[in-house]
Amino acid sequence: MRSRDETKQGYLGKGYGHMKKGLMAIAVLMFVLLGQAGLPPKAGLAAGEPVKKADLLFVQNAKDVTVDGGKLVLKGIGATVLFFTDRPDRIAGHMTNERYLQLWKEDGKDSFLKDPPNATVSVFADDKVADLVVTLRNPQFKGEDATYDISVIKGKLPEKGGPCAVFIDIIGMPLTPVSYAGAARRAVYRRW
Repeated sequence: MRSRDETKQGYLGKGYGHMKKGLMAIAVLMFVLLGQAGLPPKAGLAAGEPVKKADLLFVQNAKDVTVDGGKLVLKGIGATVLFFTDRPDRIAGHMTNERYLQLWKEDGKDSFLKDPPNATVSVFADDKVADLVVTLRNPQFKGEDATYDISVIKGKLPEKGGPCAVFIDIIGMPLTPVSYAGAARRAVYRRW
């Protein structure tokens, strides 16, 4: 009677196991390299097809927040900033803090440098929500903290701060085959 391995080799050939492992390694390597480059595995646009734009909104979470004069200080931020679009594209994902900071340095019509975004800082403290609407400028990240220069539009934060989410206004980005929000705009995305 043949052993299970001998039967498998009889049907599939002796080199099948090595070939399968090699193909799997190549597939994983391609996925990792595309992910490192920020490129989703997606087919390109046909020649001459117009580039669509996606309006991205961002959410940055922190364990605590304070306002000191014209500075908003987020303490204990996450490693990524969330982004999403509304219909019809419905794209959502994470962007590293480093990549997010680059959006503030890029010049152009649709850039945070040229057109600083408004944001709502929503703080949850004492079982209540307090909102502060601001214009954000000049983000600085240090360790797990982020500081923005702000101009207050309306609202007030609780004196003792608390966990917060910062909902950052739209920035228009090209929706291209290289990356849904422009070349290497994100590391992880989901489209539904």
